[in-house]
Amino acid sequence: MNKLITPAPHIHSGDSVTKRMGYVILALLPAWGISIWQFGLGALAVTLISIASCVLFEFLIQRFLLKRPNSTGDLSAVVTGLLLAFNLPSNLPFWIVIIGALVAIGIGKMSFGGIGSNPFNPALVGRVFLLISFPAQMTSWPLAGQGFAHYMDAETGATPLAQLASQGLSPDLMDLLIGRIGGSLGEVSAIALLVGGLFLLATGTIRYYIPVSIMATVALFTGILHACGIGADPLTHLLTGGLLLGALFMATDYATSPMTKLGQVIYGIGIGIITVLIREFGIYPEGMSFAILLMNAVTPLLNHLTPKRFGGN
Repeated sequence: MNKLITPAPHIHSGDSVTKRMGYVILALLPAWGISIWQFGLGALAVTLISIASCVLFEFLIQRFLLKRPNSTGDLSAVVTGLLLAFNLPSNLPFWIVIIGALVAIGIGKMSFGGIGSNPFNPALVGRVFLLISFPAQMTSWPLAGQGFAHYMDAETGATPLAQLASQGLSPDLMDLLIGRIGGSLGEVSAIALLVGGLFLLATGTIRYYIPVSIMATVALFTGILHACGIGADPLTHLLTGGLLLGALFMATDYATSPMTKLGQVIYGIGIGIITVLIREFGIYPEGMSFAILLMNAVTPLLNHLTPKRFGGN
């Protein structure tokens, strides 16, 4: 009797890129809702323009440059656009948002071959490019609680990290938790980000090694510095800036993070150390984006030094 044996894999988990990207989008919705509540139409417009631009640029690059089938249906471009928007102020001119989307997709993602091949997180590539190219616009932060005032007329002010760096003023803990602070869309509510992160952990979309190692390193490092009279307390550092967004949603990107548990822990420790060094001793009040991109570059080395054996972890 003839037996037909198909190539591996013979068992499929039912998982897919689209499903995983959908989970990430769902996990970001609570924080997005609070950002709209706090910053109004500007937050909504920046997000929609960022997502639409990322999807459009990926489609155009695949269609006319790479001559490949359209893959925007996997939702990865939507996630890139959403994460890019979370790293932007709600009053950013729309044409700058579009440039950021082009850099994120065209340079950060598609120039390396598309999803799974990019060595750096595309949204952070776009964000850092905009920060270097348009520093004034990228550091003009609308104050929270202005509702649906026109985004260009919103009153601006310093972020909690900027106030810490320049004036030594610690923000109110409740303001950090519920999002009554100025900053980017993804800085507004620690509770919303933690809820989204727990959802990703519960669904198996991410594992805890990277976020826990980042937050533990930041807490330990800043605790030592604070005991020596340098900087804010660990809890303030954990709840301010882009630390939770970066630790839960950006450092955990599959393509740009290590494959093994040990590699992920080392990767997270490196991100935590670099973030604190930039925050406390650098010229930027926030260092999460730079720290993740720097450790993205170290990921191939970590994969080499901590090889993943078949059937292992």
